[in-house]
Amino acid sequence: MSEKIAGIEIPDTRLAAEATALVREAEPPLLFDHSRRVYLFGMLQGLRRGLKPDPELLYVGAMFHDLGLTQTYRTTHQRFEIDGANEARRFLTEHGVGADDVRRVWTAIALHTTPGVPEFMEPEIALVTAGVETDVLGIGRDDLDPAALEAVTDAHPRPDFKRRILEAFTDGFKDRPDTTFGTVNADVLAHFVPGFQRIDFVEVILNSSWPE
Repeated sequence: MSEKIAGIEIPDTRLAAEATALVREAEPPLLFDHSRRVYLFGMLQGLRRGLKPDPELLYVGAMFHDLGLTQTYRTTHQRFEIDGANEARRFLTEHGVGADDVRRVWTAIALHTTPGVPEFMEPEIALVTAGVETDVLGIGRDDLDPAALEAVTDAHPRPDFKRRILEAFTDGFKDRPDTTFGTVNADVLAHFVPGFQRIDFVEVILNSSWPE
């Protein structure tokens, strides 16, 4: 029997079950519960917006979106979003998922901290970001039924979530600060890492090798 939370079914497939197992092993409860909420809030926002994602693809995108913050899947040379996107691509490809579906999931994860773009793309891409925005930033939270919000947070609680997720973000990319250039992640390091210096886009242009 499939699991249902706030009227949203968790995909009852081998692919979804193996994705859940992989993420549960790699992530602490903070990130695991957050990832499940991202799926549930993404689906709820999709219902509100009239979008019809493939639930299985949205589930994998939501579950893998923060894998780049974990010791198992993190790198130190690229954005953490790309770490998670690449692992999702490997996982889906090994499970025989088609190239276009793999592309959608990869893009959903890669762009989930890039506001203003995903909402205009395929539903799976738009709704991973929508789920993240609802859970982390509160964007769209007040558009959802309070009973649905309660059901989601009862199933996957958010104890001290604001402080703890910021700590997880800081730990996840403080040793690769240059990868935060041009992203919202630079704000995290500016708040929590003493001496952090943002790469300045204007200075990059002015100091480029062009002679004028």
